[in-house]
Amino acid sequence: MSYIPKPKVTHPRAARNALGLTSRDYEGAVSTLCAGCGHDSVTAAIVQSVFELDVEPHKLAKMSGIGCSSKTPAYFVSQSHGFNSVHGRMPSVTTGAYAANADLMYIGVSGDGDSLSIGVGQFVHAIRRNLNMCYIIENNGVYGLTKGQFSASADIGSKPKKGLPNQQEPIDPVSTAISLGASYVARSFSGDKEQLVPLIKGALLHPGFALVDVISPCVTFNDHEGSTKSYEHTRQFYHHVTDIDYIPPAKEIVAEYDKGAVMPVELHDGSRILLRKVDDRYDPTSRAAAFKYLREHFNAGEITTGLLYFDEQRKEMHELMGNVEVPFAELPLDSLRPPSGELQNILSKYR
Repeated sequence: MSYIPKPKVTHPRAARNALGLTSRDYEGAVSTLCAGCGHDSVTAAIVQSVFELDVEPHKLAKMSGIGCSSKTPAYFVSQSHGFNSVHGRMPSVTTGAYAANADLMYIGVSGDGDSLSIGVGQFVHAIRRNLNMCYIIENNGVYGLTKGQFSASADIGSKPKKGLPNQQEPIDPVSTAISLGASYVARSFSGDKEQLVPLIKGALLHPGFALVDVISPCVTFNDHEGSTKSYEHTRQFYHHVTDIDYIPPAKEIVAEYDKGAVMPVELHDGSRILLRKVDDRYDPTSRAAAFKYLREHFNAGEITTGLLYFDEQRKEMHELMGNVEVPFAELPLDSLRPPSGELQNILSKYR
């Protein structure tokens, strides 16, 4: 991906946090995503979250896999640690990093393809281990980098740019996470910054695996059949010299609505989704009730948002394993390597 640093220009009266940093100090490179992409709204929410939490940039580790979503870590906190892994393998790389150094704050950004298709096994075992990380899924139901095929989160009846509507059951990441025992589960919409920022802050502070599933619309694949702005129409009526796609700028979708209300949101292609925000009577500590509530409203065609479930009692990975408090990365080699005699004793058991 191209990497264009943002100019470091800060207003002299810009708000500063307890570290003396402004929100501009938590930004990264200039985004190369499509204009109006919901993923950029998620980036803005992450920037605001870490700024308000007074996170020291060098104490943050950003992890990702492959996909449009996995470009996101390049766009925030440029002075932090980062690792862009292969497709679907971000959770295992994060597990290794956290095992070596638990003193860092880990945030992983993934997509519905990266997490629910090729990486679903990795996603499941990160939950099983209660890996101490904030895991954000930027969920748009399509594979953006490979031209908009259905992902595993596409709803039945969803219409693609080409071909037949989807007929396969979707994988719902929040229901899956709750059923597997995740200790913090939330969902939001990329355009609802008022709700998304507190959920990300809560996920970053939660001691254990924290999932934030963000419905993040793709602006590129709204060039449906019959549109005079579509790629196909343009290529048919203009002289063909090379394959270059032009993506017209789109306006960011935002939504503001009250707790307990249902909000219809029109997407760039004219389709609509229904968002339901949980109210104050909702109990996020009951695993069974949360799962039942999600399924009922899913069957009604609604996407439930808010803090859906959390468990403060479950131990995170290092506690479960009984590891020492000093990060493995800081331990001397002699304390990590067994003496030669002990190693021989271990090997003799397998002979």
